[in-house]
Amino acid sequence: MHRTESYFRRNPGGSSLHRFSFRRKPTRDSTSIPASTWIFNTENHEWQLREDGAQIQLVYNKSEHIPLKDFAAEIRGGKDIKEFILSALVLLDVQDTSIGDLLEIILRRIKQTNQPHNGGTITSPSLSVSNATTTMISNTVSSIASGHRENLNIEEIKQALFVNDRVRILAKTLQATTATETNWTYDQSWLAIMCTSPSILKRHVAIARLKNPCNLGRNCQEARFIVFILSPMKEKGTKNFLETGRTFATIFADIELRAKLLKAATQQEFISIIDKHTDNLMEQQTALTRSSLPDPFDDINTNAEASKDKIYYFPIPSDICMDLSRRLPHYLSDYYDIFQTHRGPQKVLSTAVFLYFACLLPSIAFGVLNSQATNNQISVPKAVASQCLGGIFFSIFAGQPLIVVMTTAPLTLYVKVIYTLCYWYELDFRQTYALVGLWNSFFLILYSIFGVSKIMKWSTRSTEEIFALFVSIAFLVDASRHIYKNFSLTYSTVACEQHDEYWEKYEINKSAMMNLTGEFLQKPCLRDSSLLYLLLALGTVWLGTFLYKFKQTPYLTSAKRELLTDYALPVSVIIMSLIGSILFNQINLPSFTMDSGHIFVMVKFKSINIKQIIGTGVLGFSLSLLMFLDQNIAGAINIINEKFLYRLKKGKAFHVDLFVIAILNGLLSLFGLTWMHGALPLSPLHVKVLADTEERVEQGHIQSVIVKVRETRLTALISHIFIGMSLLMRHVLKGIPMPVLDGLFLYLALTSLDGNQFFERVTLFFTEQAAYPPNHYIRQVPQRKIHLFTFLQLIQLSILCILGFSPILYTKLILPIWLVAMVAFRYRILPKIIATKYLRALDQRL
Repeated sequence: MHRTESYFRRNPGGSSLHRFSFRRKPTRDSTSIPASTWIFNTENHEWQLREDGAQIQLVYNKSEHIPLKDFAAEIRGGKDIKEFILSALVLLDVQDTSIGDLLEIILRRIKQTNQPHNGGTITSPSLSVSNATTTMISNTVSSIASGHRENLNIEEIKQALFVNDRVRILAKTLQATTATETNWTYDQSWLAIMCTSPSILKRHVAIARLKNPCNLGRNCQEARFIVFILSPMKEKGTKNFLETGRTFATIFADIELRAKLLKAATQQEFISIIDKHTDNLMEQQTALTRSSLPDPFDDINTNAEASKDKIYYFPIPSDICMDLSRRLPHYLSDYYDIFQTHRGPQKVLSTAVFLYFACLLPSIAFGVLNSQATNNQISVPKAVASQCLGGIFFSIFAGQPLIVVMTTAPLTLYVKVIYTLCYWYELDFRQTYALVGLWNSFFLILYSIFGVSKIMKWSTRSTEEIFALFVSIAFLVDASRHIYKNFSLTYSTVACEQHDEYWEKYEINKSAMMNLTGEFLQKPCLRDSSLLYLLLALGTVWLGTFLYKFKQTPYLTSAKRELLTDYALPVSVIIMSLIGSILFNQINLPSFTMDSGHIFVMVKFKSINIKQIIGTGVLGFSLSLLMFLDQNIAGAINIINEKFLYRLKKGKAFHVDLFVIAILNGLLSLFGLTWMHGALPLSPLHVKVLADTEERVEQGHIQSVIVKVRETRLTALISHIFIGMSLLMRHVLKGIPMPVLDGLFLYLALTSLDGNQFFERVTLFFTEQAAYPPNHYIRQVPQRKIHLFTFLQLIQLSILCILGFSPILYTKLILPIWLVAMVAFRYRILPKIIATKYLRALDQRL
């Protein structure tokens, strides 16, 4: 189906319509040169060209493919038919062949229907139009909206229907096409005409059946049916003029329906035919079995060549063998094929620099937290060293190298829990930490060998996005806590209160207070430090997000805009670090310590008893659940849109990645280094940085679409080698102000919200309906169900935040259990609240 402009021009001498031609056909006998005149119109401030008294104008035409309505999936289609078929203006056997007269009749009938009679009730007077049988159903929807009665401005609507007063070309139409392998033609038996006007408060639909075929122009020479849609200027995306027109155009595109409508003798029969046809179409589309999208955790491979590589070497670790068979053929290409793509070397450099800052600075920040929580037994240099070793190890041996591993906020909370328990029970922290890590590795190895990652297919998109939003909130909470702590130490202090008291008294009695300066101003007030702390943190996130979105601005050239976007994070960190360290070097800012002690000291297991082994086994099992969920969620979000969004082509390897994470954390535990796993939001951000995107406009909304993703191991490998080299520049790292690290947390939290469908649906609570994006779930799910589903997600997120940020120690150990409980809630309780077909649309992996 195509939306195209029709070409009509009213013949001044009669009621028929003729095609408009821009080119005059010269005759052989004509030898005179046509006279043309250019005239400047002072009213419109534009030039006009006239030839022999006729005005020449330019008209822009555009045709666009519009898909047929899916009445089974798009709920608005069936509702519109049921609503408007009972309130539509129906004209049968109309003899008028002038599109202008016909549209004016329809508009006047709609206006008369909305006139209040008998105490304000809306009536439908019976009128005769060119001996046509006309009827308006008595239960027309009221036009009273927002306390105002609809007042149709017919002249204004007629101007909006056509290009202008002189060129009688319909501005917005819908028409079907009939296509074969060699040719295509317009379906010229019907036409849908659409119009919007600010004087309209609700949608109107009129259907006219012409008594005889009418020539309405080059593309509609045998018209028998006219469908007229009148819509407000601002309307919800699923209820605008185009969607309403698409609904009725889908119905009238069926030749069988049109044949039945031609035989309808009365208006009731006419409506009944459309109603029954719509019901049959909905039943037919609903009965069709819709194939579900492949789940990333299913080992289903439709590639015939890849299926040959499915070799089961052993009966138990078959899932790992299948992952290896998918990824091993691409292992070497992971190192060199990026250089064969457009802008490949530039992407390697920019992404490596991005990962360097995005991994180094959070590892320093989490290292500071671990150092404070463990009395410096896990120091900042150890956190940086573990990030270096873990990143290199994972980038070489992992099955999905685009996943970024690092320590996270939940792991930092878990380390604090272990240290607190050791303090209570007077246990050696390093030994307990190592035992918990080894138990964790043991359970992860079992999970990978027995293919436990398959159960993650029950973890739906909503569950994964809830956890992703929880991680973003954790970044926001950490940064906010640091800012609040700094203000409490430097802004609201006793010294600052003494300063305030001194200056208040100084304004009253300056001479007396000059002698008491030493008594009142014994300690300095450091409010300048707290204000600078806040400015640097907010400045880092502002500059980073500004450069991150700079590609969408019209400034500079396209290549320079993309270059600034690629280096948004490092540029913002470097600039704000220089501002804080050089321009404001006289203001004291909090910094972290980089001790020069030994990093790689193996844990010596002494005086270990059976109770300690059993207790650490329980802690290790809880930790393994957390790592299992986090690692698989990070991998799933990366590959969740394997063929639709991120365009990843080299396959998945969840079981191999889990095995590599188990070995890695076991080695790190032996040296007392920080644990790590696949991290959010860095893993999706890593994919986006390596991707080529383009902006597409759909119904006025700009959509960022990922066209291609470069899959490589080099970016993570190079960046973590640089992180290891940073240990040789400890004095430089100490120059990074703490507020810049908090600004980095805020930047990662905000940029990770892009593409999070859960967050997008939260914003719908505060969005005007006319501005709703044309997403699939907006079309397929009622608005109340969307808000109910989002509200239930917010409740789950709130419980997750309470468990994660609660001051009660043992609640943090329940965090992995609640993640599992959310999956059970999704499959056991939620289908009883919201219909399964709506859940499928809201929760499917697209």
